[in-house]
Amino acid sequence: MRQVKIITDSCSDLSKDLRDKYDIDYVHMNTVYEGKETPASLDWEYYSPKELYDIMRAGNRVLTTQVPQAEFEKVFSAYAEKGYDIIYISCSVKQTNSVNTGKMVALKVMEKNPAATIVCVDSYNSSMGEGLLAIRAAELRDKGCTLQEIEKELIRIRKTINEFATVNTLDFLKKAGRVKASAAFFGNLLGVRPILIQEKNGHQTAIKKVKGRQNSLNEIIAMLKNAIIDAENQTIYVVHADCNPDEMKDFQDALKRELNCKDVHISYMGPIIGASCGPETVGIWGWGKEVTYEIQ
Repeated sequence: MRQVKIITDSCSDLSKDLRDKYDIDYVHMNTVYEGKETPASLDWEYYSPKELYDIMRAGNRVLTTQVPQAEFEKVFSAYAEKGYDIIYISCSVKQTNSVNTGKMVALKVMEKNPAATIVCVDSYNSSMGEGLLAIRAAELRDKGCTLQEIEKELIRIRKTINEFATVNTLDFLKKAGRVKASAAFFGNLLGVRPILIQEKNGHQTAIKKVKGRQNSLNEIIAMLKNAIIDAENQTIYVVHADCNPDEMKDFQDALKRELNCKDVHISYMGPIIGASCGPETVGIWGWGKEVTYEIQ
């Protein structure tokens, strides 16, 4: 049986320790600022998290691109030529067209490497929701599952990833086209913090508003507590857009206390998701009830 390589993209927010642990690679998207395109590295080689988020704090907008065709060709070809089959797990197609570009390139690469099989799966998620699906794919691979078995299972479980996030403002998400226009009524009222989820079809949407920063953090913990299944055997994943370290330590303690989870992993929100959400965004993810909320 051929080896299987798990590949995701810059939207997955998988930190290096997680990619190394689970043997996952990723294809790069790009950020664009002042006309300069820079690879959206999850290892922050080109700029630090503070540098990126300070640009946004100053009122500037950082643009993003999907995964370039040439990037797919380079990465897919490299692994196919080494004898791997490939499963690419993408950010939701409702937020980027990268999965369709990946499918197009996969056909070309398989023509040149007829022994290779490449499948592209829409995660229906973004950020660590996409990352969680990639981690599960790696776990299935390591149990000896075939490429087809992994693909089938990912499609079955992708709607059981539960995301709850809070942002300081919807401005960045609306400008990036990452939230539905129906969320605009939340506005940016003084002190109000929107709560966001990934709905069942892969849209990012605001579903409620909470007064005050601390209340919004408490609310996303409460919402995950209500949605999660088997918390004591799970690692809860947190990503943040350059938040205060003391605030994140208190948040981690609250998660462990309220959910009684096995562990909490905290890392930076990567450049693509961060450029869309804005500074001080916090998101949490865990496996739980099937997501049924749907934008009408």
